[in-house]
Amino acid sequence: MSKRSLNGTDFTAMVLAGAEQLQQHAEHVNSLNVFPVPDGDTGTNMNLTMSAGVTELKRNHSDSIGHSAGVLSKGLLMGARGNSGVITSQLFRGFSRYAAPYTELNAIQFAAALQTGVDAAYKAVVKPVEGTILTVAKEAAKHAVFYARRTNDITELMEQVLLKAQETLSKTPEMLPVLKQVGVVDSGGQGLVYIYEGFLRYLKGMQGQMEYTSAPAARQAVPGEHQETASAVLNSAASVLAERHELAQSKIETEDIEFLYDMEFFINRQLGGSGEKFDEDQFRKALSVNGDSIIIIADEELIKVHVHSKEPGEVLNLALRFGEITQIHILNMREQHRDLLTTGLDIAPMPELFADMPVDSVEHSREQVPATPPADELAPYGFIAVASGQGIADIFKSLGVDVVLSGGQTMNPSTEDFVNAIGSISAQHIYILPNNSNIVLAAQQAGELLEDERSVTVIPSKSIPQGIAAAFAFSEEESQDTNTNNMMDAIARIKSGQVTHAVRDTQIDNIDIKEGQYIGIENSKIVTASEGLLASCQDLLAKMLVSGDEIVTILAGEETQPEMTAELANWLSEHYPDAEVEVHQGGQPVYYYIFSVES
Repeated sequence: MSKRSLNGTDFTAMVLAGAEQLQQHAEHVNSLNVFPVPDGDTGTNMNLTMSAGVTELKRNHSDSIGHSAGVLSKGLLMGARGNSGVITSQLFRGFSRYAAPYTELNAIQFAAALQTGVDAAYKAVVKPVEGTILTVAKEAAKHAVFYARRTNDITELMEQVLLKAQETLSKTPEMLPVLKQVGVVDSGGQGLVYIYEGFLRYLKGMQGQMEYTSAPAARQAVPGEHQETASAVLNSAASVLAERHELAQSKIETEDIEFLYDMEFFINRQLGGSGEKFDEDQFRKALSVNGDSIIIIADEELIKVHVHSKEPGEVLNLALRFGEITQIHILNMREQHRDLLTTGLDIAPMPELFADMPVDSVEHSREQVPATPPADELAPYGFIAVASGQGIADIFKSLGVDVVLSGGQTMNPSTEDFVNAIGSISAQHIYILPNNSNIVLAAQQAGELLEDERSVTVIPSKSIPQGIAAAFAFSEEESQDTNTNNMMDAIARIKSGQVTHAVRDTQIDNIDIKEGQYIGIENSKIVTASEGLLASCQDLLAKMLVSGDEIVTILAGEETQPEMTAELANWLSEHYPDAEVEVHQGGQPVYYYIFSVES
C-alpha cells in the first residue's frame, strides 16, 4: 500500500519517531566527536533541540502539514543548541517555509521541502564545511528531488532519502581528513541519519512494511498484523512510534537491565535545600555511582536531571540538598521491558527529556520577555557572555558584562536562552560573547530573530580568553563600529590553550594519544599529549610562547590543586622571566587549565 500524500498528523508522528530514534542513539553520536576530550556533545545538542520541537508539536499539531511544520520550526528554533542543533533547526525551518501553504504534501513537494531546508541551512552558516551534516542533508535532498520524478510513493521516496544519507555519511571521512584520521564519520550527519531512520520506521510501521533492516531499530512486521492509523498512534499511550522494535528487545534479558529506574525531575534552587553550593561535576559523579545515562542542565533557578539509576531514593536524597524537587517522573524499565516482551508494544509513554518544564520557567519566560526594554532611559551598551565556572563568570561581571549565561562545551545555551537574556537588558545595543565555536550560531540566530526590535552584535569569540580580551577592549565612550573593530582585533591577538584528559585512544596530526593522557589544545588543535598534567601544561605553554615577553593568564579549573598551579607559575617565571603572568581561579569543568597568551 503506497502513501501518496503526507498530512500534518503523519508528519508529527514521523518527527516523534525521528526524535525517539535520535534520543536512543544520542550517546553514540556523542562518541563520534573528533577530539578524544570529555565534551563530545553533538548528540546531546541535537537531542535537546529535537526535544524542544517535539514539545511544541505535542502542544499544537494539526492535520495541516503547513501548520505542524511551522510549529516544529518554532520549537526547534528556540530550543536550538550548538552548531548541530542550529543547523537541524534551519533544515526544518526551510522545510516549514515550503510547506506553509499546504495541508498535504505529495512526493515531489516533500522532496522540494527537503531541498528548501538545505538551502536555508547553508545560508545560515557563514563558511559551510563539506563532509558534515550539511553535506549529508544536501545529497539526500538532491537525490529526493531526482527520485520524486520516478515515484509518487512517499514511503519509497523516504527510503531512498535515507539510503542516500547513509551513503553520504559513509563518505564523510573522505571529505574531511580529520574524520579519516580519527576513524569516525561526521557526528552531526550521523544524528540526521538517525532522524531519517525514525521517519522511515514510522512510515513503514504504519503500513505494515517493516522489512527495512539497515537501521538498528527497524522492526519486521508480522504478516496480517493490524496497523494503527496515524491519528490512533498519536492519541494512544504508545503514540511515539507506529510500532516498537521487538527483535532487539527480545535479545535482552530483563534482569540484565542494571540501572532500572528511568528518572527525570527538576530541582528548584530557590526553594528548600541545605544551602550547599551546587557543583555539577560532583553531582554527576555522585549520580554515576549507581547510575548512567546522566544529563544535567543547570541555571540559576532550576537544575534539570535525567538519570537511569539503581537507587532512586538515593538520587532524590542527593537532589534535596540543593532545593525542592518538582516534576518527578520515574519509570521502571524492567517492568517496561516485561510489558514489551509480553505484548509486543511498549505501553509506557516516551520519556521526553525535560518536556514538562515548569510553567514559570518556560512558558512565562517565553511570553513575558519584552521585545523592547521597559526602562525609559536605555544604557548605550549591554553585554552577554557565556561561561562555565564561577571564577570565570566573576571575571566577566567585573568587566561590565550584564548577563553571564552558564554554558560551554558540555552545556550549550539555546537560542531561546539568548533571546531571553537580550530581553532582560535595557540597552540600545547589545554585544554577545559566545566564547565557544559551537555556540556562535545559536547566538547569531537569536540576534536575527530580534533584528527588527533590538540591535545586537555577536563578537565571534571562540574561547574564554578571546571573550575576556574582547571585553577588555570595549570602551563605553567609543562608537559601536569602533568598539566592534577593537574587539575583533583583540580576539585576533589572543592565543588560547586548554588542557584536559583523553577519553579514548586515537591519533591526530601524528600525535599518538592514549586514553587517560593529558592533552594540550592550542586554538582548537591538539598539540601535546603527556602522562602528567604538569608536563602537558609546560609543553603546551612552550609552544604558545614565542618571544617570551607575552602576557600569560592562567585560569585554574575546579579539579586543579593549588600546589600544582603555583608550581606551574614558578616554572613560567623561571623559564620566561620577561613574561607577565596572572593566575585566577576559573572554576571551570572539563579543562584543568585554560591559558591565554597575548603578545
